[in-house]
Amino acid sequence: MMPHVLVYGTLRRGGRNDIARYRPAPVFVGEAVIAGTLYDLGAYPGVVLGGAGRVKGEVYRIAPEVERELDRLEEVADDDSGEYIRRSVRVAVGAQSVECLVYEIHPTRIAGRRVIRSGDWIAHAAETEGEARSFSQPKE
Repeated sequence: MMPHVLVYGTLRRGGRNDIARYRPAPVFVGEAVIAGTLYDLGAYPGVVLGGAGRVKGEVYRIAPEVERELDRLEEVADDDSGEYIRRSVRVAVGAQSVECLVYEIHPTRIAGRRVIRSGDWIAHAAETEGEARSFSQPKE
């Protein structure tokens, strides 16, 4: 059986690392929400699982080759010392419940980082990109 992954950041549709670029092509299963807190790490987010917050994501069925590529992208280490830690979480997708891989940010990486209260990286990135454009660059 092929594993499932929940993506919540740049791997979502329209994101900078859209998961659709991987081969064999991941199969979209549906949108989902997980319990967690989403942090802005600059060019990408990180989630800390659990708690009262909600994080928006997308669930995909992926081939083992894609899982290995995602592990590399997320800098997963066998001893959990990498940038992200691969977790297994049961996720409701519509009427079904699916066991999913979720890449949780290593807790040492969130100190001083801003919480994304909406739990939606794509909306947050679009909003902050718009804010950045509204300021003119200083003249030399």
